[in-house]
Amino acid sequence: MEEKIAKLKEIIESSKSIVFFGGAGVSTESGIPDFRSVDGLYHQKYDYPPEEILSHTFFMNKPEEFYKFYRDKILVQGVEPNKAHKALAKLEKDGKLKAVVTQNIDGLHQAAGSKNVYELHGTVHKNYCMKCHKFFDFDYVVNTTDVPKCDKCGGIIKPDVVLYEEGLDDATVTGAIKAIVEADTLIVGGTSLVVYPAAGLLRYFSGNNLVLINKSRTQMDNKADLVINDSIGKVLSEAVEL
Repeated sequence: MEEKIAKLKEIIESSKSIVFFGGAGVSTESGIPDFRSVDGLYHQKYDYPPEEILSHTFFMNKPEEFYKFYRDKILVQGVEPNKAHKALAKLEKDGKLKAVVTQNIDGLHQAAGSKNVYELHGTVHKNYCMKCHKFFDFDYVVNTTDVPKCDKCGGIIKPDVVLYEEGLDDATVTGAIKAIVEADTLIVGGTSLVVYPAAGLLRYFSGNNLVLINKSRTQMDNKADLVINDSIGKVLSEAVEL
């Protein structure tokens, strides 16, 4: 493992344009459950499957049930950035990291200090009235009961997260692709690379170094220049030396 950390340090040192592509595993060390681990959201029991609850159709037809699940399992309060988030923010501050492309919706990269973040699946920190489009923050939704309503027009408030059946934001995807295309190093961490279309963005990378950091194997391991099967927070904090 020490040899792999040393190799990662070398790659970071020699790189001028790093992009980080991350998934749920980046935030599990902050106490946010992932979707596919043994104790993740997909292994818990509800009246409806999580995939159904987190769909556009379900939100429109059963907003009360949606928000019960959303408040219980998605709106995690009191979480803080972990070593992985902080290491990436430091790399950006040092001029090495040009962008973070994340599948997460928790906003922890920004909380750690990262500026250029492409949130492929949206964020829990932005919510909009479906009728008049007024903006509401995280706290407003957390502190309401049942279905949150707009205090201006009474319309239903919808989280600015990408639900099943919904497409990714074009501008966000375009920005993420541009960053990946221009990168000389792509570090992929905390993701099983099974969620599309997000995982498909990796095909746009043609730089020098593809690094995969994940606790388990992924379908891209055989194409990577360096694979480290360990905690993303541990690996990045040692490589960046927080």
